[in-house]
Amino acid sequence: MRTFLAPMEGVIDYEMRDILTQRGGYHRCVTEFIRVNNQVLPEKVFLRFSPELNHGGMTSHGIPVYLQLLGGNPKFMGLNAARAQTLEPPGIDINFGCPSKTVTRNEGGSALLKEPARIGDIVTAVRDSVDPKIPVTAKIRLGFSSHDYLDEVADRIVSGGATELCIHARTREDRYKPPAYWSAVRQVADRISIPVIINGEIWSAEDAIQAQKQSGCNDIMLGRGALTCPDIAARIEAEHTGRNYEMISWGETLDIVIRYLNNSSNKHPRFTSNRLKQWLVFLQRHYPQAEALFQRVKRLKNRDEVFEQIGKYQKNPNPQPE
Repeated sequence: MRTFLAPMEGVIDYEMRDILTQRGGYHRCVTEFIRVNNQVLPEKVFLRFSPELNHGGMTSHGIPVYLQLLGGNPKFMGLNAARAQTLEPPGIDINFGCPSKTVTRNEGGSALLKEPARIGDIVTAVRDSVDPKIPVTAKIRLGFSSHDYLDEVADRIVSGGATELCIHARTREDRYKPPAYWSAVRQVADRISIPVIINGEIWSAEDAIQAQKQSGCNDIMLGRGALTCPDIAARIEAEHTGRNYEMISWGETLDIVIRYLNNSSNKHPRFTSNRLKQWLVFLQRHYPQAEALFQRVKRLKNRDEVFEQIGKYQKNPNPQPE
């Protein structure tokens, strides 16, 4: 069994990958998608999305990071894959799953699930453009509005030369609404010749076990679950191997959040407040204590004010009403 960290756009960036993989349990990460239009991107773009390329394509904890490309033009997807391979990434992933309206309006992500032949052409173009030793993987959903093309899409991806396929067990129209239809993935996992990875609604070690059983997949990918529980991959690994594992406390989790904010708070004037509030909403699923801190910072925009409130919270998490 392997556990992968999903490429969540605008959420799981370089610093987040480094923080989350420190806890252990992960076998691979994937970058946020690199948008490919009708041009060949300069190397600096790939390096911006994956600073890990400066260190052998690995996080500081030795976890490989695949570059993810998104686009609908086979020729330029291939040309950009060729450019990317000069930086020696551990692998290249192709995004056929993003449900964003902006992306789908521009013939990218899950919009392509309505065109299996085009998906096959893109995979072939990328595979043919890079050294055979570089893995080429793909991520899809069950379909755009139905599962009608799922088998054909999977077959085209296999025939195009992909080495692995990740399936988010919802359609584009389902977006992120529960449930995830893990059992619908089995028709692909049981049949095709490459490994299939299950993704969607995996919030705990118990969910991971059920997702594996219902989908027939050995490997899983974690997205939002990784944000609700920063050590979830380590918990899943412990459950799988039968060893004892003590989950990290709320205090340790808050230390992880603070370290992340300190490492990345210079990105944008409101980055610290926005990212903290976003993460606290996720954390409330496993840590009810996150709600009290969220209430303290929810109206703040200034970085210094945010850190001031965090400091006050650490000294007195539950102040008495005046």
